[in-house]
Amino acid sequence: MMKTNYAHPFHLVDYSPWPLTGAIGVLILVTGMMKWFHNFNLNLIILGYLIVVLTMYQWWRDICREGTLQGKHTLLVVKGLRWGMILFIVSEIFFFLSFFWAFFHSSLSPNIEIGTSWPPVGITPFNPFQIPLLNTIILISSGISVTWAHHALMENNNSQMTQSLFITIILGIYFTTLQMYEYFEAPFSIADSIYGSTFFVATGFHGLHVIIGTMFLLICLIRHLNNHFSSNHHFGFEAAAWYWHFVDVVWLFLYVSIYWWGY
Repeated sequence: MMKTNYAHPFHLVDYSPWPLTGAIGVLILVTGMMKWFHNFNLNLIILGYLIVVLTMYQWWRDICREGTLQGKHTLLVVKGLRWGMILFIVSEIFFFLSFFWAFFHSSLSPNIEIGTSWPPVGITPFNPFQIPLLNTIILISSGISVTWAHHALMENNNSQMTQSLFITIILGIYFTTLQMYEYFEAPFSIADSIYGSTFFVATGFHGLHVIIGTMFLLICLIRHLNNHFSSNHHFGFEAAAWYWHFVDVVWLFLYVSIYWWGY
């Protein structure tokens, strides 16, 4: 019989199959992408997605159980999780920094191949005071609503927590919908010089982060409805709120530099 009472506050994780199934799922997913690119066959990539999604669900489920029912997320463990999330966000900052570096390197000194002008000759950029401005307002509003949700949770106001978190999720979905519409109506593509490449890579990865953040908040809403959070033990939601604020700040830089300054 395994001993479960430890004389230390650390969390010694149990054996888990999910790292292995996750690695296998990613391997199948990447192989399926190669098969899709060359043979236009989606069977393997769908299988890879299914394995990755099921692994994510079950791994996240186990972590939720450890932090709630099993009580393994002690104060010291939560402190480590906080530092882990902080370092993750720092790595994401440098990830987006590379895109901004590429954008300003190309725009501040445009070479002769693109007509020595920015935007390049033949490129019609988006009007920053149309959909981009609306998306900016949406994300700023979502940052306000997620902060409202955090304060409501700390004050044990469950109804306001549910309402404000639901509003944040709806705003995230609305942002993604508008960005998809913007992409469909774009007068240029990712193949149109360095402008198209930097625009779609930077805004596309940000859009992916918005989708991930929306899923993160949706999981937090489900957990809240199942009474997983308390006023002093809710790091899962706090991490999601940090991530969402990071996404908001990155969008402000994208809007000012790529949409407005590059217009």
